[in-house]
Amino acid sequence: MQYRVLLLISLYFFTFSAFAQRDSSKVDLSSPYQTMFTFLSNLQEDNYNPDKAASFVKADGISLDYRIEIAIELKQILDGGGHYIYMNEVPKATDYYDSTRNAYEYVIVKDYPELYLEKSGKQWIISQRVIDNVDRIHKEVFRFGTHKLLNILPKVGTRKIFGLHAWQHFGILMLALLSFIVHKLLTSLFEKIIYRVLKRSGRQQMADKYILPVARPLSVFVILGLLVVFIPVLQLAPDITQYMIMGLDALLPLFATIVCYRLVNILALYLEKAAMQTESTLDDQIVPLVRKTLKTFVVVIGTLVALENLNVPILPLLTGLSIGGLAFALAAQDTIKNFFGSLMIFIDKPFQIGDWVTSGDIDGTVEEVGFRSTRVRTFRNSVVYVPNGKLADSTIDNHGLRQYRRFYTQIAVTYDTPPYMIEEFVNGLRKIVENHPDTRKDYYHIYFNDMASFSLNIMFYIFFSVPDWPNELRARHEVLLQIVRLAEQLGINFAFPTQTLHMENFPGKPSLSPQYLERNDAKMKLEEFFRQS
Repeated sequence: MQYRVLLLISLYFFTFSAFAQRDSSKVDLSSPYQTMFTFLSNLQEDNYNPDKAASFVKADGISLDYRIEIAIELKQILDGGGHYIYMNEVPKATDYYDSTRNAYEYVIVKDYPELYLEKSGKQWIISQRVIDNVDRIHKEVFRFGTHKLLNILPKVGTRKIFGLHAWQHFGILMLALLSFIVHKLLTSLFEKIIYRVLKRSGRQQMADKYILPVARPLSVFVILGLLVVFIPVLQLAPDITQYMIMGLDALLPLFATIVCYRLVNILALYLEKAAMQTESTLDDQIVPLVRKTLKTFVVVIGTLVALENLNVPILPLLTGLSIGGLAFALAAQDTIKNFFGSLMIFIDKPFQIGDWVTSGDIDGTVEEVGFRSTRVRTFRNSVVYVPNGKLADSTIDNHGLRQYRRFYTQIAVTYDTPPYMIEEFVNGLRKIVENHPDTRKDYYHIYFNDMASFSLNIMFYIFFSVPDWPNELRARHEVLLQIVRLAEQLGINFAFPTQTLHMENFPGKPSLSPQYLERNDAKMKLEEFFRQS
């Protein structure tokens, strides 16, 4: 009787264990939820069954080892990229249909729409196309061959210390050491090599002001790049990795923006040197505008990249900005007009800094050309800001571009000056122009050309070859002094407005009325005049 009881008990436990073993080997792939649960639950440290985890990898001609490899790679992608799977959001319906994809498919990770489960019969699996995508994405997540470290680092030790494996602590230590070495190398490169070369070449100011400010954020940028590459290898908890990658995705474009922002200063420095070698001073005003434009462009692009890395939708933002920009453009037509006016000024170059220009009521020297307006210093020493849109549409008389500066005046001598003295005086005036170093020798006009009411006028029309107005004034001063000295030397009297009162008849005096020749005598005198001339 006792033997029968023992035999029945043994048969019961044997049957129970057989059923238990058969049930444990069975996997459920009836819905996306069951497939993901089977996949994730069998790749945990306390329940590591890779053959069961790989059961949802379905493809003809693929061995079990390769399916296990694909399943492990997919898990490494999720952990290395910080993609946490919220099981309560995974659909449990066996006939789940994704209307956005128009297929019986479930995307595992939103960042990778090419990784998805698809319904095949009554099971949710991944097909050959997804298997190929797993290999490709795995290489994208673990760049530069870092996936090989996943086979090396775990051999350091799997013992847990403060919630992390020994190999993870070792990986963090090596990453910190590598970051320190890179920082020291970059610092030495900039401070001990580039800085010294610039200092010896006489560019210490450039090194202090531009190179060193670029070196510091550049080293941080490179270190952040190293962290982005090696953080997935550590295989930390997905939620921790997610926040770390999110922070790195925000910091990386931030420091890249800082580096590019400061590199613009170096580019502007070379542009300034190039502008100094040109004759036009308008180029000197273009360089600050180019620098400001490039800096604005760098900040805008860096901000957009940072927002995109943080999964902020850029397209709706840009759409909103475009609509707002249209409203802003309608409200700021004058500002936009002035902006394009400044572009026309920089392209056409109707004047340059320091030129004396006249445009309508504006008369003065150009001091600065901005994006919105041009600053003109008047001869009253006041400053006029002229909108570039108005200036580009108006007529500009640029006195600064004159090759020669005209000087015109009338030299009036008295009516009692003999003709030969007038002729000698005119010859002397021409010699003054010929001898002066700043006058144009190939084109001038000096002639006795007018008999005014109180004077005999000599036209004095010459040109000065001088660069600016002060030199023109000096040349005028010298020429006019020479004219006064010549008149004094020859005894020429300058005329001024006078009135002479003649009494035609005066008691006891002869009449002042002129006595004219007879007609025949006049003809004889005329013939004699032309014979002598």
